[in-house]
Amino acid sequence: MPTRLFSRFSPLAVCLAASLLAAPAFSHDSHERDENRAPRLSLQAQASSEVIQDTVEITLATELEGADQADVAKRLTAQLNATLSAARGTTGVQARNGAYRLWPNTDRDGKITAWRGRAEVVLESEDLPAAASLAAKLSDGMQIANISFSLSPQARAAEEKRLLEEAAKAFSQRASDAARAFGFSGYTIRNIDLGGSGTVFSKRPELAMARASFGADAAPPELEAGMATVTVSVQGEVALQTSAKP
Repeated sequence: MPTRLFSRFSPLAVCLAASLLAAPAFSHDSHERDENRAPRLSLQAQASSEVIQDTVEITLATELEGADQADVAKRLTAQLNATLSAARGTTGVQARNGAYRLWPNTDRDGKITAWRGRAEVVLESEDLPAAASLAAKLSDGMQIANISFSLSPQARAAEEKRLLEEAAKAFSQRASDAARAFGFSGYTIRNIDLGGSGTVFSKRPELAMARASFGADAAPPELEAGMATVTVSVQGEVALQTSAKP
């Protein structure tokens, strides 16, 4: 005789379970769906300032010519090493190699008639008077070929940190103003991207291609740095909150 199997769940229990499964779930997920349905607004704000450039780069250069390539290279290297040796040890001024190049001079038939070479030493410092004084001292061996100014990484980082607070406040104010203008009570930030143009260097034209030779007792050139523009931008997306209705 076949055995009968009986369910341990009553019809009432089954109906109750089905009702619970069908009931809407009021949870964090529901709140997220409401947020996702809220109107979105993309915004951008920025803060910028003009900062005096605190670093100078002075390029010293020499050019030599001769009939023999090896001889030109030897004399050029000797002058480069002598200038670097004299430059090193000056407090607050860094000296390093710049460009180094040898090339032939040719006649109309393409025959090499001579060899020329150019070597550079770059002086970099946040102490402008010290750099100018050293450049004047070294100019007997290498002449000043170029002077340019920039903003040091430390000064730029400090200014960008200050500007970030201004840009963040400007972004928040713009988001609040936009929400009110479109009839919403407020906003929530969905995402934010930070950007900065860093620095825009403005070299002084009268110094950019300066070339001069000073005697050992000559006064150093007067250096006057230009300004750098530091910019921090904030862009992002906000979800607009619906105004409370009476």
